[in-house]
Amino acid sequence: MYLDGSVVGPAVDGPQDILALLGDRSTLARLPAFRIEEADGTTDVAAYRQLRRDAFVHEQGLFARHDGDDSDPRTVVLVAKDPEGVVVGGVRLGPVDDGPDIGWWQGGRLVVARRARGPHGIGAALVRAACARAEAEGVLRFEATVQAPSERLFRRLGWQRVRDVEVVNTPHVLMRWPIGRIAALAAATKSALGPLLTVLREPAVRAAARDPVGGAPRTAARAVLGGTGFVGDDGAPVPGTDMIAACDAIVPSMVERDPEWAGWCAVLVNVNDLAAMGASPLGLLDAVGARDAAHAARVLIGLAGAARSYDVPVLGGHTQLGVPAALSVTALGRTDRPVPGGGGRPGHSVRLTADLGGGWRPGYRGRQWDSSTHRRTDELRAMTGAVAAARPAAAKDVSMAGIAGTLGMLAESSGCRAVLDVAAVPRPRTATVGDWFTCFPGFAMLTTDEPGAPPLPAGPATGGVCGELTEGQGVGLRWPDGEITEVVASSVTGMGTA
Repeated sequence: MYLDGSVVGPAVDGPQDILALLGDRSTLARLPAFRIEEADGTTDVAAYRQLRRDAFVHEQGLFARHDGDDSDPRTVVLVAKDPEGVVVGGVRLGPVDDGPDIGWWQGGRLVVARRARGPHGIGAALVRAACARAEAEGVLRFEATVQAPSERLFRRLGWQRVRDVEVVNTPHVLMRWPIGRIAALAAATKSALGPLLTVLREPAVRAAARDPVGGAPRTAARAVLGGTGFVGDDGAPVPGTDMIAACDAIVPSMVERDPEWAGWCAVLVNVNDLAAMGASPLGLLDAVGARDAAHAARVLIGLAGAARSYDVPVLGGHTQLGVPAALSVTALGRTDRPVPGGGGRPGHSVRLTADLGGGWRPGYRGRQWDSSTHRRTDELRAMTGAVAAARPAAAKDVSMAGIAGTLGMLAESSGCRAVLDVAAVPRPRTATVGDWFTCFPGFAMLTTDEPGAPPLPAGPATGGVCGELTEGQGVGLRWPDGEITEVVASSVTGMGTA
């Protein structure tokens, strides 16, 4: 079995075919159950490499002395062990090169011992385990170059053909494991919005309604979410004023489990929504539901702390006790020139400006990045005032749909497609690409403008151009080799263009 740095299909030798060598067909007596685990120290790795030498050097003659290469030191090795703990198979996986890990991995050197080949499916199980491990490591692109006869096995396991390639004068197929993490997040958080909100966007004609003074029939004004040009925005311009209104609720389970953090985040997300519109905050209104006064107090402690840090007053609100946990906040801001989320156009550059300081919130690793609780008021104000200062063509605060999903929302409302350069996205060193692209990042603003437009003056936040808007729809990730993988096929919300 040989795999030029990716998952292998073995060379055919006599009556044994590739699927048999991978343990996918019944050719030998059935072995007892096996288990798959990460190689435990040098003993397991040495046993795995011995299996590779047996197969690739002695059995198939693909290498003269050994099959080691530069990829070995950086790879994770998964091994299959029989009930006695003997290594009977293995596979390696890791980043494609020796540069920074940008979430692009490949599998490699899949091998199954001669005596373990047969009906037990060890080879297939190792491939499945490698896929699961890659996703757990925050990988968004996982590939394997397999010999052509192995394509059938990989297709059966859910892999997708990319293209034919030739390696060492042998026909191979580049296969890709479909990772739907971004698409699933966007669908779960935003896809219901368009159909659900249709009733609020349609004209409501009330022919029978009577004017409260004169009694004359009247027709209600059209209810347009956000107003013309602001469909799907983070805040809504209040007609006839320079006011911007925003409202966000916190997931009830978070209010129940972590009330202080929920209170803090209720301020954070609403101030960020105003910031995306280029609005200066005026004040907040809160609505709190709690089982008792003690729990409500904890929510309000977090809310009050954030309000002080952002220097935004709490103007009033509503508190109800003896009910399930609930929290929502309405924010009011002001600007005479709101920045739309749907102001992007084909040819615009995409910029991400994010606060990379801080770290994962305890209990929310990989999901919520806390960059705000350690910041001074002047730093927070610099970040939340950056869109107003730079006046980009379009801006959106990164929401629970993550960076790629939120970019899809901006592109949708702009009537465009977005391409995101994975390696150029500003990212904390301690966050994997998969986690960073799908988490709630604290402060992170996506903006688009003409190429060469000045960056956002966002104080301690880090910014960088990391993509562009094009004709079409959806979101693609562009990798250093020029390959583009689709992560959002079409619209995110279904609300359409602004």
